[in-house]
Amino acid sequence: MKRNRLSMFFLFASLVLVAGCAQKERSADKIILTSFYPIYIEALNVADGVPGVRVENLTKPTSGCLHDYQLAPEDLVKLEKGDCFIVNGLGMESFLDKVVKARASLKMISASDHIEPIDNNPHVWVSPKNARQQVLNIADALSAWDTLHRDLYQRNGAAYAARLDTLDENMRTELQPFAGTRIVTFHEAFTYFAAEFHLSVAAVIQREPGSDPSAGELAQTIRLIRTAHVTALFAEPQYSSRSAATLSEETGVPVYTLDPAVSGPLDKEAYLTIMRQNLQTLRKALR
Repeated sequence: MKRNRLSMFFLFASLVLVAGCAQKERSADKIILTSFYPIYIEALNVADGVPGVRVENLTKPTSGCLHDYQLAPEDLVKLEKGDCFIVNGLGMESFLDKVVKARASLKMISASDHIEPIDNNPHVWVSPKNARQQVLNIADALSAWDTLHRDLYQRNGAAYAARLDTLDENMRTELQPFAGTRIVTFHEAFTYFAAEFHLSVAAVIQREPGSDPSAGELAQTIRLIRTAHVTALFAEPQYSSRSAATLSEETGVPVYTLDPAVSGPLDKEAYLTIMRQNLQTLRKALR
C-alpha cells in the first residue's frame, strides 16, 4: 500500500510538471519565483510595474518559516514554470537543494548576500536594516538577469530601500529608551531584530516551532524570567501561544504578540505595516 501511494505521488508529480510546461509555453510573461512570504514582498516591490514580468510565491503565504517544509506537487509545477528563483539563503531553503539542482537553467538569486549571519540564524529579514540589504541585492540581481528593465528594477529597489530606511530610523528613535531591556521570544526569529535595536533576548520559548519545551526547559525559563527581571514575553501569531501562556501564569509577566513577517496579505505594504505594528506592541510592552 505504501509503495502504491508513493508511485501515485510520482505519477501525479510527473503529470503536473507536464501541465506546468504547457502552461509556461502559453504565457509570455517572465516569472520571478520566490521561496516564501518575506522574499515575495521584497520582490513584489522591486518588480513593481515591470512589463512582462510576474512575481509568484512558491509556498503558501500561511506556511510561516520553512522549518521542516515538505514540497507538494503544486510546488514542483511552480518551479518548472519559474524563470528565476529568489531565496532567502543562509540555509532557510535547504529542502530545495535537490530539486533546484535538477533545473540547471533556473536562475538562482540569494537575497542575503553581504549580510553577516549570527550563529547561522537565517531570519535576517526581521531586521529592517537587513531587509533593506535584501531589497538592494534583489534589485541588482534582477537588473543583471533582465537587462531590458534594469533602470526600473533599480529605481524600485532604491525607492523601497528608502522607505525601509525611514522605518528603521523611526524604530531606532522609538526603541532607544528601552536599550538593554531583556525579553523572552517565542523562537529565534528575532535575533537580528534584537541586535539592531539593542534589546536582549534572555531566552526563547521554543528552539524550533512545533516542538514544545519540556517541563525541565519550562522550569529553567521560569527561573531565568524571575532572576533577570524580564518584563515581557512575546508569542508569534503563526504559532500556538500555549507555552507562552504557561510561562505568563507562572511568572505574572504578560504575553504580547510580535510578528516575524513570515505570513500575511499579498500586498506590497505588508512588511512595513507588520513592522509598524511590532513597534506599537513593543512600546506598549516595554513601557
